[in-house]
Amino acid sequence: MSSTPETAKVVRKSAVNLLPTTASKGVFESIAWIERRPQTAFGAFLALHFIVWTALPALLYANLPLDLIEALTYGPEWQLGSDKLPPLPWWLVEIMYRIFGTDIAYYATAQATVIITFALVFATARPLVGAAGALLAVLIIDGLHYFQYTAAKLNHDVVQLPFWALAGYAFHAALKWQRLTDWLLLGLAVGGALWAKYFVMLLVAPYALFLLFDRDARRSLATPGPYLAVAVAVVVIAPNAVWLFQHDFSTFAYGEARTSVVRGWFDHFVHPATFAGSQIFFAIPSFFIASALLFPRPMVHQQFAADAFHRRIVALIALGPGISAIVLSAVSGRGAVAMWGYPLWLFLGLWIVMATAPELTAERVNRVVAAWAFVFVVCAIAFVVNYSVLPLIDHRYRAVFYPGDTLAAALTQRFHDATGQKLSYVIGSMWDGGNLAHYSADQPHVLIDGQPRRSPWIDLNDLRAKGAMVVWTESDDKVLPPKFAAIASGAEMGKPFELPPRRGFGTTHVGWAILKQQVN
Repeated sequence: MSSTPETAKVVRKSAVNLLPTTASKGVFESIAWIERRPQTAFGAFLALHFIVWTALPALLYANLPLDLIEALTYGPEWQLGSDKLPPLPWWLVEIMYRIFGTDIAYYATAQATVIITFALVFATARPLVGAAGALLAVLIIDGLHYFQYTAAKLNHDVVQLPFWALAGYAFHAALKWQRLTDWLLLGLAVGGALWAKYFVMLLVAPYALFLLFDRDARRSLATPGPYLAVAVAVVVIAPNAVWLFQHDFSTFAYGEARTSVVRGWFDHFVHPATFAGSQIFFAIPSFFIASALLFPRPMVHQQFAADAFHRRIVALIALGPGISAIVLSAVSGRGAVAMWGYPLWLFLGLWIVMATAPELTAERVNRVVAAWAFVFVVCAIAFVVNYSVLPLIDHRYRAVFYPGDTLAAALTQRFHDATGQKLSYVIGSMWDGGNLAHYSADQPHVLIDGQPRRSPWIDLNDLRAKGAMVVWTESDDKVLPPKFAAIASGAEMGKPFELPPRRGFGTTHVGWAILKQQVN
């Protein structure tokens, strides 16, 4: 049975006293300090995480990664939708560019989204497992590379994280307290998550099923709360929904193209198993951190302030989205991208702490912190090695060493010399054209892949009147790529040239042409 508002107050108060009275004499000062000053302990962790994972990419990424170049291509156009993904992450990057105009701002923003996510997970966990348990829950999920090694890209996967965390927090609070404000937050979280990535349906589906089939949760359907959440979510997503309808839901073609096609009946088993295996593999560091809770085997188990209903809610928000992704893959037979796992396991650490329920002595907590510290340091060292040492050994191409700045300077100057005009438009791939546009002092617009449907904000008549630079690096640098021929017919070919990477080895072969102004 769920807690009434009166009894829930008692539950919340009692959760702070984590340790059984029979074991209190054996508790060391570290646990007591965490309980007395949980914000300080948690804040120290957040500060360290923010500083390290903001500084590392800022120091080691010589060029912005693809996802940020993409954001700086779409963001300035302020569109309500695109042929790929929802626009919120791109707007966020564009805002950071206009305010700060420096690369480190993007990496700091990426970590700010992670920090907010952790704070919401901590806020969800603390009334259930106390401050120490909540801290351990966050340390466990920090073993996932989603929150550190790969978060710097500030892409849609990263930006959706705080919305998913807010949804979990609000859903638990709404079912526990039945406050309209919590249902309102849930609606805002779901709506915001959709603006970040359409993947949110894997969040909504298990929540909706839980409301329908859980005996205690179902009582909420007799209150206005769930309907308020739905109404708020609909209002929030309405502008993007209208855009999707007006553009024949073209965005979903991108998501469909990213999934593996069904080759036969066996893919209904192979694809979900592959996705599940990738998530288990990614979670190995988290399992290593969590193992410190169980070894040595605890003789006394913690009595957390959570009844059966609260445990079912936690199991749902921790495992429901991931199971939904696997089930969807099994039913459709299509393969999911492994990196789509970003938001699926936010409450996994909380579920592990509650499910194992070991006595949280100072010794055990210290072992978990030590395990987390080991993983944290290993991941940081791996990042440094990958972008400073390995390039000298493996000579492998790394996008963050691409010579975007010199490419932009060279081609912008060539356009100025040939036309005497500002460079207003670039025709190229997202990567080549996006780099040229971002690093060029002229800040031109990009006609992505030379296809007007991919850049509907571009006035083709204005492009022809002002001219454009055509750039490519992935095919014969002496021949205009066929995909650009239709839009850049008559472009004057320039002499190809080579550029070294910003760091490491290799050469970028640059083909280019100028589509000069066409006077009617």
